[in-house]
Amino acid sequence: MENTSKPYSILLYYCYAKIENAEAYREEHHLFCVENNIRGRIIISDEGLNGTVSGLHEDCEKYMAYIHADPRFAMTEFKIDQHEKHAFAKIHCRYKPEIVHSALRHLDPNVKTGKHLDPEAFKALKDQEDVVILDVRSNYEHELGHFKNALTLDIDNFRDFPEKVKELEHLKNKKVLTYCTGGIKCEKASAFLLEQGFEDVYQLHGGIIKYGMEAGGEDFEGKCYVFDNRIAVDVNSVNPSVVSKCHVCGTDCDRMVNCANPTCNEHLPICEKCGVELEGTCSVECKENPEKRPYDGTGYYQKNTNGYNPFKGLHRAPTKALIEKLHG
Repeated sequence: MENTSKPYSILLYYCYAKIENAEAYREEHHLFCVENNIRGRIIISDEGLNGTVSGLHEDCEKYMAYIHADPRFAMTEFKIDQHEKHAFAKIHCRYKPEIVHSALRHLDPNVKTGKHLDPEAFKALKDQEDVVILDVRSNYEHELGHFKNALTLDIDNFRDFPEKVKELEHLKNKKVLTYCTGGIKCEKASAFLLEQGFEDVYQLHGGIIKYGMEAGGEDFEGKCYVFDNRIAVDVNSVNPSVVSKCHVCGTDCDRMVNCANPTCNEHLPICEKCGVELEGTCSVECKENPEKRPYDGTGYYQKNTNGYNPFKGLHRAPTKALIEKLHG
């Protein structure tokens, strides 16, 4: 991990691997995060791990070593970014039936999935005549940013992807290059395409984030939506552009705002002018909501952490030494 002036790291990763007694492992994993001041969102399932976490560089090094020391997860690849502070306020380590909700539990990417392309290979292939670039993410993600000439799907959640594949029958004779944020959705999306009779299916290994880090993000238009406090990140350092428009006035805008009305709470592109006029909300109706949060110009609202207990969800009681460590 490179030394930078930014003291924190953000790690994005996933690993498809069978986990026996996953709920017990979830508790062990949660405790390790608490002990090492790792925060973020982690899903643990019978089929593997999926997480985005943040911590000081040295704590993230310990976390990656902890993952790699387990033979089940030894091949886990981490996408590493640097940040000025924690990208999360809490640690959430949860057990769920799938590591990404897909409604495709019968598919095992370790058995069959699309061919992995590293960023340079993806870059070399994406503009060929017989290629279709397929974005498997949801509307709010690809509306903020997507690859040039990519085919996007009108879906609100990844679990809607299988139904939409019915509209792609005419592309079965094409090379289909799938991509998503970090690669995890493509594992099952490409596997499902193969199951449905598509023969030449690929996936961008490491997703948009890795492509930005290793290939300069060329031809990725707009910003990439991420699932941490940053909300959106720049990817393209070669030929950047803005593709999203202000939700209110329609001007070009890639400034993501979390609507100040907590009952709406939508993440939308809103320009600074409209942000000021609507006090951080996305509409006049939201502006008039009596529960509207004060707007500080950023459009980001940290969840209330009062009473936050990092041991919530643990069955094992924390040791006295650990409690003292966390409370200084």
